[in-house]
Amino acid sequence: MIELHNLSICLVEPSNLQANLIAKSLQQIGMEHVSRVANGAEAIKTLDNDVIPDVVMSAMYLPDMTGADLIFTIRQHPTHSSMPFILISSETDPRNLEDIRQAGTIAILPKPFDKSQLLHSVQNTLDFLNAEDEREEYADLKLSSLKLLIVDDSNVARKHIRSVLERVGFQNFTEAVDGKEAIPHIERTLFDLVVTDYHMPNLDGLELTDFIRNRSIQSSVPILMVTTIRDSERLAAVMAAGVSAVFDKSFEIHLMRDFIKEFLIHADY
Repeated sequence: MIELHNLSICLVEPSNLQANLIAKSLQQIGMEHVSRVANGAEAIKTLDNDVIPDVVMSAMYLPDMTGADLIFTIRQHPTHSSMPFILISSETDPRNLEDIRQAGTIAILPKPFDKSQLLHSVQNTLDFLNAEDEREEYADLKLSSLKLLIVDDSNVARKHIRSVLERVGFQNFTEAVDGKEAIPHIERTLFDLVVTDYHMPNLDGLELTDFIRNRSIQSSVPILMVTTIRDSERLAAVMAAGVSAVFDKSFEIHLMRDFIKEFLIHADY
């Protein structure tokens, strides 16, 4: 079990002033192991060192790449693709943060951030890293035997969602790139959980939900939508269509635990 005081962070920040301020904030909440690099290439190299960081915390704009470039490169790493990633940025335009959310960042911290925001992002990281040690809570449910369908047109997003679910204890996955590809799987396999994106070509998450609820033999299967949409009308339409819960990309481990308790343990479906 990793505790806050022994969590190691690779801080990617080109500005000495900003790096010192961030490192001081991390030390103030009890984090003792902070190493700093100045660009994305140096951060990627740390993944092949003898001592690998537990989490990468990066600025948005680096000398050699953006934070989005960095997280996508990490997500393609052969052995550390699920590395927790925290972005620190003054960027407020959701369109400029879309790719990073899709790739599965643990948190996006504003610049400047306060202590509570920093603690929340660090706790999300600890929840993710320690999830495997807390599976005993769901031992009776035998999560490893449950069948899950993940539907998302982004390979990086599917990979990250799967890595989070594997940490919780799920093992039996089927994947589809959009709703159209998912339908044949739904017609021949009874799933215990469907996890879907909203925005997809051919058949989106709303249309897929409508198909499952109204035209499939497994109309009561729990459906978790993981999406970046913020539009209240669209979210209302999604819930009206029968989605069991909507999580932001990337979702947090404690939210998945709550979902398991509500829809996979206590619910009778």
